[in-house]
Amino acid sequence: MAGELSPIDKAKFVAAKRAAQFVEDGMRVGLGTGSTAAWLVRCLGEMVRDEGLRIKGVPTSTRTAQLAREVGIEVISLDEAKWLDLTIDGADEFDGELNLIKGGGGALLQEKIVATASDQMVVIADIGKEVETLGAFPLPIEVIPFGWQTTQALVEETLISMDVLGRTSTLRMNGEVPFITDEGNYIMDLHLNRIGNPRQLSLVINQMPGVVENGLFIDICDAVIIGFGDGRFEVRDINEGTVDRDRVDFVESDNVFSDLTD
Repeated sequence: MAGELSPIDKAKFVAAKRAAQFVEDGMRVGLGTGSTAAWLVRCLGEMVRDEGLRIKGVPTSTRTAQLAREVGIEVISLDEAKWLDLTIDGADEFDGELNLIKGGGGALLQEKIVATASDQMVVIADIGKEVETLGAFPLPIEVIPFGWQTTQALVEETLISMDVLGRTSTLRMNGEVPFITDEGNYIMDLHLNRIGNPRQLSLVINQMPGVVENGLFIDICDAVIIGFGDGRFEVRDINEGTVDRDRVDFVESDNVFSDLTD
């Protein structure tokens, strides 16, 4: 029930509920990965079931694909879709220009491919994800397992010439073994504290052998929907230069709150 949700979950639900209004019948929609994106998938599933919404979803991870199927969304591959009308996803951080850090869930590669294959990308987030300068959240980069320690050393050496405060990195683990992405790669988290020039850093990191992709999303996000724990939300459109504010009234019997697994 909505009344039993924590303020942070209420904020995520509010943002997801508003984002679902961007989705129209017949759309091909990229479905993000993470806790906030999972709320969006549930909201869309409810619309499919109760309102007859017809969409085709392209998930950015195996776990999103599983959830989408569970709630009744038709799932197709990006190759089948070829191009998407809209992608809705969460973010680990976003700044005033709607540049993002993503990849906390380890799906940054598929997330970036899907987002850039869309007419529009909308980010949903709670207010705690907004920052003045990116970098407090560790920047994930996906690297191939072969020679990953050499890649790590090269990355850390390159960071010396970058406009960042921290230059250490850690291999993301899953218990006692490295975390493995859906593509069979590793994730390295860069502890930078502050990223002074995200565009430059993204370009330089991606030129390094062994690096598949990084979690900086630059000039990809078109709008962000920020949720608050009291039901308020704010929609910022970077293209239109507009900011809209409203609120969602919680309904105790809302189906989206049933059988929560996220």
